[in-house]
Amino acid sequence: MRKRPRLELLNKKRIEKIIDEALGLLLKVGVFVENKEGLKLLDSAGVVIDKKKRAHIKNDLVEKCMETAPERIEVYNREGDLSLDLQGYNVHFDPGSAALWIYDYRKDKIRAPFTSDLIKFAQLTDKLKYIKAQSTALIPSDVPKKMADRYRLFVSLLYSSKPVVTGTFEKESFRIMKDMLTCIREGDKNLSQKPLAIFDCCPSPPLKWSDLTCQNLIDCARSGIPAELVSMPLTGATSPVTLSTAIIQHTAENLSGIVIHQLAKQGSPIIYGGSPASFDMRTGTTPMGAIETMMIDSAYNQIGKYFNLPTHAYMGLSDSKALDYQAGLESGIGAVLAALSGVNVISGPGMLDFESCQSLEKLIIDNEICGMAFRLIEGISYREKNPVFELFTEEFLERGFLTSAHTLKWFKEEFFFPSPVIDRLNLGEWEKKGGKTAAARASELIERIVSPDSFNLLPVGKKKGLYKIINQDARKYGFELELKKRFKNI
Repeated sequence: MRKRPRLELLNKKRIEKIIDEALGLLLKVGVFVENKEGLKLLDSAGVVIDKKKRAHIKNDLVEKCMETAPERIEVYNREGDLSLDLQGYNVHFDPGSAALWIYDYRKDKIRAPFTSDLIKFAQLTDKLKYIKAQSTALIPSDVPKKMADRYRLFVSLLYSSKPVVTGTFEKESFRIMKDMLTCIREGDKNLSQKPLAIFDCCPSPPLKWSDLTCQNLIDCARSGIPAELVSMPLTGATSPVTLSTAIIQHTAENLSGIVIHQLAKQGSPIIYGGSPASFDMRTGTTPMGAIETMMIDSAYNQIGKYFNLPTHAYMGLSDSKALDYQAGLESGIGAVLAALSGVNVISGPGMLDFESCQSLEKLIIDNEICGMAFRLIEGISYREKNPVFELFTEEFLERGFLTSAHTLKWFKEEFFFPSPVIDRLNLGEWEKKGGKTAAARASELIERIVSPDSFNLLPVGKKKGLYKIINQDARKYGFELELKKRFKNI
């Protein structure tokens, strides 16, 4: 028997009050919808749309759409095995997506990422035990911007077998990216039955759905690909300054997204999530490592669970620009709070600089943080079947318990043993091994972990299918010859 530790910041009465006020916002203030198809769906459902394209959504429609959104979402890896079971308090970590920069540890500088970085990141993610999904983590600077979103997915599918969290930058991208996923699954029906990817859909605060993100919602719904709502209120900037009111806005934005999504196709999978921030008035930045940001995340996660929906948050990341004490403390606190909250999809390991930078070394270190977080939520088990007094015999009181049968039976079950990236040597032994920092040890470990094995496991026919799709796209931007040079082994 064990008790799973949980973090809860809101009681039931407060949750219901927040929901009531969010429903009031949707009805009285409404939500701006730029997308014509989205407006048509809302109009056909009887939603009043004013001259400013604000949809005033009634409570009964919200309730109807909430009833059809599934409580459980299963996401599968490239081989078709279940990888993410999104329900209840199941926890899964993935690296955050769409970073503009990469931290180059060897040069100690933040720079623009290249295709080689994206490949290495996918290979590394594939090998990390506690990172359950990959993401299109970096925006490579050496490809045309117009095709960057689908190119990232192309590389991710080639070099990692784990399911991928991704998203689109262009309206036409969804079809191309879906074609890639269908290529792996060998058919639309197989893809909807065993989703391989999750697509982020981000409303624009406050209370707006752009043409692109609204179309993403609709496309995901009709394809059966899980959509992940990423509402981003910034306290005092794009939302009211108080945490509770920011959560109300977040709730309204998520509910409006669920309505549009379920009107497009009832029963399609959708994840209740976000990436809010406690806006720093002194610096004009959006600190993801602020404790208030994490409090908003944990609180809206409770609301998502009140609705019995899978949840998501950006936690376990840092605003630091280097692998320093700040990076460790913010990432550690965030990962632990997210795990205690039972967030189903936790994006952020590997990230620095307000979600805009990725680090291979940090991802290695964060993998250990995730492992510790998993151990924490296992709780304390009562394993002894025999009376405790039998353990405290005179023999063991004199010589200790190091070699006892009880110790040998249970020590591997009781304790999380990290990789060598976490130092537990005494001072003398640490100095003998070079006195290296965690970042230095992580850098060395990367070279031993990263290999092209996952690429070799993908059947040749599927590799060629992916290449054909991306090559047709590359041809439109004069990138065909460069693509052939980079992937000549396909």
